[in-house]
Amino acid sequence: MSRSILLLIGDLDFEVELNDTDTANAIWLAAPFDARTNAWGEEIYFEIPVDVTRLENGRKVLEPGEVAYWPTGRALCVFYGPTPASKDGAPEAISDVTPVGRLLGDPRRFEAVGDRMKVMVRRP
Repeated sequence: MSRSILLLIGDLDFEVELNDTDTANAIWLAAPFDARTNAWGEEIYFEIPVDVTRLENGRKVLEPGEVAYWPTGRALCVFYGPTPASKDGAPEAISDVTPVGRLLGDPRRFEAVGDRMKVMVRRP
């Protein structure tokens, strides 16, 4: 069953198609909630009301457009390009994350999102 969430940031909206991990399901169940963004290179992350300590398919290197859960920061991370930890230009998290989904559409749209912006996470 395909589930998704919407990220509403300023006048922009982004749809994230969630995968079938338990972590993605916990995020979907936690919606709706609001947060403030943090920028780290070409990654936007924000704390969410989900506390999952077990990694599922954990890894550090992702693809542009992938969305992951960072258990250390209890944060949802949206990768759209290189981060300060990147080698070879691929998005790389600071530590292992659980991939939970993918942005629909062009991930470069996330370039318009900056630090400390309000994000509203909703179910469609």
